[in-house]
Amino acid sequence: MSGNNEPFDVVVIGAGLGGLHCAQLLGERGARVLLVDRKRALDEAVHTTGIFVRRTLEDFALPEDCLGPPVRHVTLYSPARRALSLESPFDEFRVGRMHKLYLRRLAECRRAGVVWSPSTRYAGSVEAAQSSSLVRLESDGRGREVRARFVVGADGARSRVGRDLGLDENHEWIVGVEEVLSGVPLAGPPRFHCFLDPRLAPGYLAWLVHDGEEVHLGVGGYAARFNPVSALGEFREVAARVVDLRGATVTERRGGQIPVGGVLRRIANRRGLLVGDAAGAVSPLTAGGLDPCLRLSGLAARVITDYLATGDPVALAPYSGDAFRARFVSRLWMRRALKTLTHPRLLELSCATMRLPVFKQLAWHVFFGRGSFPEVESAAIQPVTARESAAF
Repeated sequence: MSGNNEPFDVVVIGAGLGGLHCAQLLGERGARVLLVDRKRALDEAVHTTGIFVRRTLEDFALPEDCLGPPVRHVTLYSPARRALSLESPFDEFRVGRMHKLYLRRLAECRRAGVVWSPSTRYAGSVEAAQSSSLVRLESDGRGREVRARFVVGADGARSRVGRDLGLDENHEWIVGVEEVLSGVPLAGPPRFHCFLDPRLAPGYLAWLVHDGEEVHLGVGGYAARFNPVSALGEFREVAARVVDLRGATVTERRGGQIPVGGVLRRIANRRGLLVGDAAGAVSPLTAGGLDPCLRLSGLAARVITDYLATGDPVALAPYSGDAFRARFVSRLWMRRALKTLTHPRLLELSCATMRLPVFKQLAWHVFFGRGSFPEVESAAIQPVTARESAAF
């Protein structure tokens, strides 16, 4: 543990996938980085299902032993349990073994010179001289301050770092809860089962992913409309009609909030920026966040490096939510439509239209398309406007 007022170039709050990725890249580029997380160990209390899509698997070097077998098949069920099967010629999904992946990424961070501070709570930050920050931390009941030229908030959907930096906050999210099961026989190829049911999963879906090694069984939706724990228990009975769960053993339970309002507009200023869920970097429609998390964290590391080298806030201008939100317009409208489909008959009718060839192609695109997040390189080379420059 570092002493009081020890200076760092960057303090990263939160060691989820986004915080780990950003910290590692910054360390490899020569920055002195402090990585902070409340947990004692990163392989405890994992929140995310960890489904990686094809685009992520193609563009990022993820350790093979941290991934489950590939999934090419999806079955979508209507409220009346009418099934629509979709198949891709590609390996579309792989479920991450997130405990192992987090530990592997942490080891890579430490090899890059990142200082690791577990069991440490972020208690706030205030602006200091020359747009730097004094970051207050607590560990083992003792407080300390570290000075940082820049702060990265990777602290989840309700980011306290974002509030302290004066950045935008998430205001729309769903809640999800799931069980990880072992001992479930696989009949047929690995498959992603998705259930649309406004009672069990209002505004989202219930899911069962079986890759031949693990089963992830979960529900998600708007918290005001359902009880996630009781809905999961009821869904387990529904899922047992599709997959033989009689010998299943629950090895883990997960849960958390998922922001679905799209990337926030103001996610950076002279003192710091947000990544991952804190930045709203989650698909409004599918609630997939791992691909946006990695891409946005990579861009964050690059603009932070430029900013630390030049001291010019214009270097941060490419890191603007406005540069990405346009890509999400259709998804935001589809999110609003899904939110309003509260009656099973309306949702059943919508599912029926998906069996028509043109709408089935749309469903295929939702599950297998490669448009999960804009290319950060193209966003980063856009000309900086006077308004964007003034924002920093």
